[in-house]
Amino acid sequence: MGIAFNSSERATIGVEWELQLVDQRSRHLRQEAQKLLSELPELSSEGSAPPLRHELMQSQVEVVTGICETVGEARSDLGGSIDRMRDVLSPWGTTLTCSGTHPMDGWRDQEFSPGKRYGELVEQMQWVVRRILTCGVHVHVGIRDRDKAIPMVNALTRYLPHFLALSASSPFWGGQDTGLASARSVIFGTLPTAGPPPHLPHWAAFEEYLETLLRAGTIASIKEVWWDIRPHPDFGTIEIRMFDGIPTLREVGMAAALSQSLVELFDHQLDRGYGLPSPPSWVVKDNKWRATRYGLDARVITDSHGTTVPLRDDLYELVRELGPVAARLGCAEDLDLISEILDKGASYERQRAVIAEGGSLDDVVDMLAAELHGGPTRAQVGAGDGAGAR
Repeated sequence: MGIAFNSSERATIGVEWELQLVDQRSRHLRQEAQKLLSELPELSSEGSAPPLRHELMQSQVEVVTGICETVGEARSDLGGSIDRMRDVLSPWGTTLTCSGTHPMDGWRDQEFSPGKRYGELVEQMQWVVRRILTCGVHVHVGIRDRDKAIPMVNALTRYLPHFLALSASSPFWGGQDTGLASARSVIFGTLPTAGPPPHLPHWAAFEEYLETLLRAGTIASIKEVWWDIRPHPDFGTIEIRMFDGIPTLREVGMAAALSQSLVELFDHQLDRGYGLPSPPSWVVKDNKWRATRYGLDARVITDSHGTTVPLRDDLYELVRELGPVAARLGCAEDLDLISEILDKGASYERQRAVIAEGGSLDDVVDMLAAELHGGPTRAQVGAGDGAGAR
């Protein structure tokens, strides 16, 4: 089976940001996605790739950029859509938040979005799909040659814990602290084709693998391959799907900058004839779990002998290594936000800091809403008073 790959001329950026619709008073999710899309036809009906789209649940929407040259352009694109959504939602008493899971609400109380594809998924997978009340961020980075795609995917698996720990935002599920930095990673990971990508040697092996899945009836199309990182042939991109729901536009920019800088670095290394590193599958799986459980406090495995280093130290070194690449791409300031997150806390740490300071889950939702809106948060007031304060 030949799969056409629509190569990109350079490392362009596209971002998909899944958001929650939340009642400002009750802090619970509101089933208003269909109503919102109907009120914004200029965003939801623009051809085959509208900026505003349904997600699985009626309490969620997805906002999508166009093809952007820079991270700054992607942030501006997302910000414009968010502003239009707020204009409509504010009179309804509804606000926007983003976290990997809603701190309080459960999947049983949600309504599914209309659409044949969603109905088919629910019918096929039942409870596994019904409980995916989760949000994430997907970053697409354009690549010039399809033969670079699989080596890049393999190399990027080393950074699954880095992507996840920096964005981990789902410590709570159904009103309980799960003890995890990212409950979303576990919930979404139960889908049959979710998780780390299989280690494949080249593009032909990728084509053969997908043909086997299609022949076996495991998938109906490539869209049902929900790997943490995957090639996207239609867009000519590498799609990094490892990020938890990201609560602020600045942090979305950070995720995009990290993704674009890594792909650009690998692109140049392949052009120079270098082979890209490819960690063993057991290391990839173990490191993902470590970030799921411990977030930024994880120790990650760096080689097949079981050597470990603190993830925080590895991230500081990664920022230093990628600095020149990010500067050339114009996203150095976005990448530098990693250092701020390491100092002031990722979202899962900021959420727990609210509880540690005597707050409630209502206060956590309020903080998430304030962060997405760009205003001060409860955790910022106590910055420096404890771990994870911001």
